[in-house]
Amino acid sequence: MNIEISEDLIERACKGRSTKEDGLLLLEIPPFKLFRFADELRSLTVGDTVTYVVNRNINFTSRCVGTCGFCAFRTDNGKVLSIEEIIEKVREAERAKATEVCIQGGLLPDVGLDFYQGIAESIKAEFPEMHIHAFSPMEVYHASRISGVKVSEALSKLKRSGLDTMPGTAAEILSDRVREIICPSKLRTEEWIKVVTQAHTAGIPTTATMMYGHVETPEERIDHILTIREIQKETGGITEFVPLPFMPYNNPIGEKMIREGRYATPGLEDLKIYAISRILLHGHVDNIQASWVKLGKKLSQFALSCGANDLGGTLMEESISRLAGAPNGESISVEELEWMIYGAGRVPKERTTLYKGVRELASRNPGRTNGCGVSE
Repeated sequence: MNIEISEDLIERACKGRSTKEDGLLLLEIPPFKLFRFADELRSLTVGDTVTYVVNRNINFTSRCVGTCGFCAFRTDNGKVLSIEEIIEKVREAERAKATEVCIQGGLLPDVGLDFYQGIAESIKAEFPEMHIHAFSPMEVYHASRISGVKVSEALSKLKRSGLDTMPGTAAEILSDRVREIICPSKLRTEEWIKVVTQAHTAGIPTTATMMYGHVETPEERIDHILTIREIQKETGGITEFVPLPFMPYNNPIGEKMIREGRYATPGLEDLKIYAISRILLHGHVDNIQASWVKLGKKLSQFALSCGANDLGGTLMEESISRLAGAPNGESISVEELEWMIYGAGRVPKERTTLYKGVRELASRNPGRTNGCGVSE
C-alpha cells in the first residue's frame, strides 16, 4: 500500500504537534518515505553533525533483588565493587580522556542512599571535572525506600553529592500492562515519570529510553514516545531519546518469544522506530541516539539517515547488552566512531553528556585519516 504523508501531518510534525493518530499512521507509511521525512527534520534540527561522547560504563554489581524477565545481567550473589575498585575504573576512564562515567548496578538488599552518595562523593573528590551520569530511576526509587526518605529528598542529596545527570533507563515501555508482564516488581509508569520529573526539578537532567520489541503493541510504543514528549514539554530536562531494541537471548521473556518463533526485531522495524521517534519528538527532544551496541555498527550508521544524530559513547566496558546476546562488542574507539560517521556522509563531533563541544576530532590529529582514507 503506497500511503502518502499528508500535508496536515507534515505541518503538525513541523510544529511539534504530532498526534497519536499521526504516530499510528506513520507506522503504515512506506519505509523510505518515512526515513526521508525524519531525515529532513533531523537536518532542520541539528544539521549534519553527528555526536558521540567518550565515556566509560561502570556496573558496580550484578547482584539484584529485582525480577525483570528481560534481564540477562542479574545474579543472586554477584560481587559488589568496592569504592576503590570503582575509583580505579574512573582513573582508567580519565587516562582515556573520557568526560563521563556512566554508573549503574543491580538493586542491592538493604543498601540505601548512603551507598550511592558515597560513590558520587568519592569520584568527585579525586575527579571534580568528571561528569557523573549515574543511577537509574529504579535505583533512586529503591534507595529512597530503603532509606525511608522521599524521592525528591533522595535526588537533592544525590545532587549535592555530585550526581550530574541520570540515565533515563528502567523505562522499558511506559505501560503498566506491559510492566506487569516483563517487570512486575519494578516501579510503575507514574512512579517512573515522578522520579524523572523530580530529577529535573532538582537540577538533574536525564536521558529517556524505550526498550521495545517484546510484548508491547505498536500503539504502546507510540504512547511511550508521546509520554516522553509530555515530560519534556513540562520540564525541558531530557537531553536525548534512546530507542533500545530488546535482546531476546539468555532471559525468560526472550526464551518464551523464541519458542513461539519470534526473534529480535527486524532491522527495518528498528529504523522505523528511530524515524517515528524523530518525527513525534520534533521541536521537543533534539537528540535521537542510535545504540551501536544494540543495532550493530552498520545499522546504526544507516539510522543516521532515519532521524538519528548521535551514536552514544565509547563505553569501554559494556556488559548488560552483551550478556543479553548483543554481539557488537563492549567498547569502540573514537577513531572508529568517527570513521562510521564520515562513512554515513556526516560530520563527527565529540560532545559532553549535555551536548556541549569538547575537543578536536581524533581524526584531525596528525597521522589520522578521515572516513575516506584521506589525510586531514
